Amino acid sequence: MKFEGTKDYVATDDLRVAVNAAITLQRPLLVKGEPGTGKTVLAEEVARAIDAELITWHIKSTTKAHQGLYEYDAVSRLRDSQLGDERVKDIRNYISKGKLWEAFERKKRPVLLIDEIDKADIEFPNDLLQELDRMEFYVYETNETIKAEIRPIVIITSNNEKELPDAFLRRCFFHYIKFPEEETMKAIIDVHFPGLKGKLVQEALNIFYEIREVPGLKKKPSTSELLDWLKLLLSEDISPETLREKDPTKLIPPLHGALLKNEQDVHLFERLAFLARRERN
Repeated sequence: MKFEGTKDYVATDDLRVAVNAAITLQRPLLVKGEPGTGKTVLAEEVARAIDAELITWHIKSTTKAHQGLYEYDAVSRLRDSQLGDERVKDIRNYISKGKLWEAFERKKRPVLLIDEIDKADIEFPNDLLQELDRMEFYVYETNETIKAEIRPIVIITSNNEKELPDAFLRRCFFHYIKFPEEETMKAIIDVHFPGLKGKLVQEALNIFYEIREVPGLKKKPSTSELLDWLKLLLSEDISPETLREKDPTKLIPPLHGALLKNEQDVHLFERLAFLARRERN
């Protein structure tokens, strides 16, 4: 079972090595990188490449580790007992399976994505250590142990919003997705826009990487935002010559709302344009 990328996902050599190493070691693959570098899509493409089911657990700030195992609805059971409902005789009627339980019971190896683990409480990763290590957990209400039929491929993403515990890191294979260099970005663009004019792509990339290098930028535009911008440039039939225009009083590129996502960054470019006008005068 080897991951070589797919026709819709440009995987660098080091990323392919990381995925296959995690599969070989049977350890979770912890993927970090700035937003928009394809961390979540990676799990989708790994599942597609090896023809596996993808089970996704999106983590929020309120998510607790036990929700990935199961949840017992004691309130509903109490209410039903007061109403004389026959369902109360079987406690399993009030247990909802979590994403880990779903992955553990599959007969064919699935891909389990735990998405944005750093959004949860700092104790969240530690609370999953044993379950991810042993691939089993105990259900107290039914007095049974749920053990994985076959160890799933676990991919965990993090936006680096907070540090993860050392004990958790030791159990993972780690990979940091670097922001794509220009040649890799061209390959990504070619996947989404086959045969797109070379001049337009080059001018758009020049502007995109220049924006990312502007000092003081609060949020650098990501790959997905570049693709959105290209789609708009094509839709509005913006020419490469328009993009190439080097008038310093027009520092903000056309349709910049696809690239600059907060008012501070827009104001930054407006100030730069104002300073450029003053220097010219």
